[in-house]
Amino acid sequence: MYMCIYNSAIGDLLLVSDGTSLTHLLMNREKYIKEDIEQFEEKANLPIFEKTKQWLDCYFSGQEPTFHVTINPEGTEFRKEVWKLLLDIPFGQVVTYKEIAQKIALKQGIKIMSSRAVGSAIGHNPISIIIPCHRVIGSNGTLTGYAGGLENKRKLLENEGIVIKN
Repeated sequence: MYMCIYNSAIGDLLLVSDGTSLTHLLMNREKYIKEDIEQFEEKANLPIFEKTKQWLDCYFSGQEPTFHVTINPEGTEFRKEVWKLLLDIPFGQVVTYKEIAQKIALKQGIKIMSSRAVGSAIGHNPISIIIPCHRVIGSNGTLTGYAGGLENKRKLLENEGIVIKN
């Protein structure tokens, strides 16, 4: 595993890769990483890191990146299904946890899906910003839950031209 630090408008971000794909993009360095990050090799010039940095540079300049970064998030099939739906949320728009839960229920052919279960999956997103969990808000239009902190969530949304008042 390889790592590098990206200095962003919201502080240092930890980028982790298996050598070809991005596996983590974290604000809180140790959160949700099972391995000891001290064992990762620092390799800032890895091609996946270079591409990720370009993507982040574009994003933090307030523009929607027009290219994709190869990602490989680890998680349960349920979490991966939720994270895939997050990738469909357009830049500059938000959805609610309830809306995501309804989409998962429809995909699974069940009547109802717990918003709490969806929230847990979203909260364990290992590739923040690129998998845009910050674009998910409460049903009443308020900011709720964010592993990177609500202030960072607010800043990311404002970067995309979204202002949430609460």
